[in-house]
Amino acid sequence: QVQLVESGGGLVQAGGSLRLSCAASGRTFSSYIMGWFRQVPGKEREFVAHINWNGGQKYYADSVKGRFTISRDNAKNTVSLQMNSLKPEDTAVYYCAARGGYSGEYYRPGDYDYWGQGTQVTVSS
Repeated sequence: QVQLVESGGGLVQAGGSLRLSCAASGRTFSSYIMGWFRQVPGKEREFVAHINWNGGQKYYADSVKGRFTISRDNAKNTVSLQMNSLKPEDTAVYYCAARGGYSGEYYRPGDYDYWGQGTQVTVSS
């Protein structure tokens, strides 16, 4: 089992940047595929990005491709999401997620077993 805690959310102007981090407990972090999702009130949770066990494969939603970068540090049990050129439509609660495994493509919330509590990102216009 793994516990996830996000940090780094906040308020930023359009065009600005934020870096989200997710700290994971446990000694087997490298055996988890890690993902980021986001959700706004009244809408379904949507995929943002995910990364395989060693960072060699990264997948992004079309809406964030070229602006967001996911990375992980297995020595520190962390996964990060660097968000640049932020837009008001990026405003959401961002969640870190984990599923056991090493590679593959997983875009649905139901594909993930563990979730953080979420961190709010607000982009003002």
